[in-house]
Amino acid sequence: MARVFITGSSDGLGRMAAQLLIEQKHSVVLHARNEKRAQEALGAVPGAEGVAVGDLTRIAETHKVAEQVNELGTFDAIIHNAGIGYREPRRIATEDGLPHLFAVNTLAPYILTALIARPKRLVYLSSGLHQSGDASLKDLAWNDRPWQGQQAYSDTKFHDVLLAFAVARRWPEVYSNALEPGWVATKMGGAGATDDLDEGHRTQVWLAVSDDLAAKVTGEYFYHMRPKKPNPATRNVELQEKLIAACRQFSGIELP
Repeated sequence: MARVFITGSSDGLGRMAAQLLIEQKHSVVLHARNEKRAQEALGAVPGAEGVAVGDLTRIAETHKVAEQVNELGTFDAIIHNAGIGYREPRRIATEDGLPHLFAVNTLAPYILTALIARPKRLVYLSSGLHQSGDASLKDLAWNDRPWQGQQAYSDTKFHDVLLAFAVARRWPEVYSNALEPGWVATKMGGAGATDDLDEGHRTQVWLAVSDDLAAKVTGEYFYHMRPKKPNPATRNVELQEKLIAACRQFSGIELP
């Protein structure tokens, strides 16, 4: 039995992954952004061990999520599933002055990775749109660029792969991988999504707990439980370290 923490697991793919893990007799801790959603998540996922509560748009609350998880002990795997989609029509600033989308999709997984006790496996949800992410890493906070929601989303999903690969390189004892679940009909994906929803949550579960040799790798990118070639720029160590340095500057938190 593995012990798994999943961010953004009050609905969508995160909830589906939690339900599947519990069906497979693993122990799961959920995450929700507030108490109301936490209670809804516990009701929707019978058998969950518990739920960590915190709004990942806020650096201080992301700290608190990490503290709650650490208080529960060590985990075998963490699935960084929480995310905001590509349809934000304008730059929405958080209380820390960062774009809402960047705060949740890029900075929160960085902070949680840095602060939560190191698990055996880390799984980061990306997207096929990471292929068009901006590899310059300029103006990450969108202070100077005119806002483009899909580009901002693509950038953050590119960052998630960079982060997964940076962690794989820095922490060789941890399996750290990224994946794309496909364009599926969740609240984020929308009703017009064309990929198989049932396949959308299986790769992250497989990477988190499977004993298959194909899943026990690190620094790889997957789609439907098969390796897939990521944007080649995500393999660039200089870019990986540039993102780590930027996240450290935004958050004040060092990645060990």
